[in-house]
Amino acid sequence: SARSEARSGHTDTAMISKTELRSELRARRAELAHAHPDFARDVAEHVAALNIADGSVVGGYVAIGDEADPHILLKKLTLQNCALAFPRVAAKDEPLIFHRWTPGQNFQRGTYDIPEPLKDWPLAYPKILLVPLLSFDTNGHRLGYGGGYYDRTLDFLRANSTVRAIGVAYAGQEVKDLPREGHDHPLDAVITENGVREFRR
Repeated sequence: SARSEARSGHTDTAMISKTELRSELRARRAELAHAHPDFARDVAEHVAALNIADGSVVGGYVAIGDEADPHILLKKLTLQNCALAFPRVAAKDEPLIFHRWTPGQNFQRGTYDIPEPLKDWPLAYPKILLVPLLSFDTNGHRLGYGGGYYDRTLDFLRANSTVRAIGVAYAGQEVKDLPREGHDHPLDAVITENGVREFRR
């Protein structure tokens, strides 16, 4: 079945719809989260391999549920004087808006009950974007949650500057090949508990 294949890492992604695929991959991610309770610490061990320049503006996210958690990775980047920014949903079908975060500032519950910056925090335009996902494939394509927020955000940011998109994932979220559409933005790299993979474009 597709479910047993998803668990074994061999989902035939060409045979099932994106909706079914998301359901399968959510179940797999939940299993991976349970199997890797120290993920946040383990993934942060590979921060140097990302080669992020000191002082970079880094767009992060606050992990919810069983998302791959980058909070220790982000903390290590602040030791390189990186500025952290976090996304806010401005409106449906719009890019995410990033705001600069200062240590000690508290998020509010925003759209989809996700912790978000407040509107009056300074705007930021990340050069490095950490991206949550349901799955990624061997060519660096990602499957998100279906809202298109990160694709629109990368459209917006890349129209004005060079932005490096780095997926944060459990290694077991990799599949061989994902369905993709013209508006889908591929990742430049992915960081997992096993290390960093760069994708050539």
